[in-house]
Amino acid sequence: MRTEAIVCVFVAVNVISLAFVCGAIESPQYSVVHVESDFEIRLYRDSVWASASSRDISFEMATWNGFHRLFQYTQGANLNFSRIAMTAPVLTSIVPGAGPFHSSAYVVRFYLPVKFQADPPTPLPELHIKPFKWHSHCVAVRKFSGYALDINIVKEAENLAISLSRSPWANSTSSKSQQAYTIAQYDSPLQIFGRTNEVWVDIDAPGLAGCESVGVAAY
Repeated sequence: MRTEAIVCVFVAVNVISLAFVCGAIESPQYSVVHVESDFEIRLYRDSVWASASSRDISFEMATWNGFHRLFQYTQGANLNFSRIAMTAPVLTSIVPGAGPFHSSAYVVRFYLPVKFQADPPTPLPELHIKPFKWHSHCVAVRKFSGYALDINIVKEAENLAISLSRSPWANSTSSKSQQAYTIAQYDSPLQIFGRTNEVWVDIDAPGLAGCESVGVAAY
């Protein structure tokens, strides 16, 4: 039984890895509003994502299960039988207190290519995926390397919070956002070196240059 589980994970990881390395990778559009030594503020444009909610017990498990469902969706598990090209990054948002016994819940999101932005393919019902409208808003972003794991993502989020508290963007994190923070992953699970991850926090600062008259994401 143990050997079979290892083989299944190996095969699944390789299949998902192919999605990351085959073809051109699209990403959501943004402009950089402000730059500090260890973080930046980005203004992301309106966009549509595919969203898979999860109540798994860990960030890693939620990301795996959510992305597995999203991967099936991109491979034709939709009412249109459409194949959807892989994009980057894949986002996992942490929603505090939304799970059983006030534990965290998670939402995994996949940016839809420009081809499908106006008319996303309808997912098969059993995947429990729905379209997500990302309204233009600012995000504080801090990069980190290696793998994004349960043991390091909280520290990365804390580091971003400390950096924000020492900047003009102190007290500007959005009170309207339902999520505590988001982890953005850009690379295949099999890429060991040179990995790029980011921790994102929604910003609501209409008085600061570059983020006037924008909102926050609607969840």
